[in-house]
Amino acid sequence: MPHVQVRSLSVWYGSAQVLKDITVDIPDRQITCIIGPSGCGKTTLLKSLNRLLELTPHARVRGRVLVDGEDIYADHVDVVHLRKKMGLLSQKPQPLPMSIYENVAFGPRVHGMRSRKELTSTVEHYLRAAGLWEEVKERLHEPAAQLSVGQQQRLCLARGLAVEPEVILCDEPTAALDPVSAQTIERRFRELSQDYTILVVTHILRQAKRLADHVLFMYMGELVEAGPARQIFDAPSHPQTQAYIRGDIS
Repeated sequence: MPHVQVRSLSVWYGSAQVLKDITVDIPDRQITCIIGPSGCGKTTLLKSLNRLLELTPHARVRGRVLVDGEDIYADHVDVVHLRKKMGLLSQKPQPLPMSIYENVAFGPRVHGMRSRKELTSTVEHYLRAAGLWEEVKERLHEPAAQLSVGQQQRLCLARGLAVEPEVILCDEPTAALDPVSAQTIERRFRELSQDYTILVVTHILRQAKRLADHVLFMYMGELVEAGPARQIFDAPSHPQTQAYIRGDIS
């Protein structure tokens, strides 16, 4: 059974319906790219997977999102534990106002890790996983704000990995980055997909073609087509998907 299953999911912001009866399984340990025109519901779908929609005023959800078989919208669900499973990498890097070391150690500390030796080992491990260790190993106690934007995004990735999620949710994670930093993040995603289920919202079709193992194409709040990346990009079955891939819909 996949980690993440969506069943008949609809979302409203006030009276405006932005997701319409979405049903889909997210393949484990693959990169799934969510593509489609601006305003089609990509980010809303992503945020529905770890209940971040609750932070949006007047958002209303109907349907089910199952993570490891448990409906995350059930009343008894521990949202803190859920968000530990479902890490989020935002479009704009948001390092905590503390040192590089403390950014990565923050999550493990919250979840009970106290040993300095264990914390230091954890910080190194996840900075390496994010491809940042060699660049910062001599400056761990400097403010994270002194890093470049690309380095900050990799630090945020390391911070998210340090709480050992099962799934990484990425909302246009390279939109604020220069091309070299974006390529570094993409390489990390390819490596991390061996161990994590990764969902990437992207408005860059070329990026989706480089990254995706699986693709969801959305249009006007509906899931139009989903399937293996090669099938979606080379032989889409729906006319709207065909038009988007050709560039007729933007």
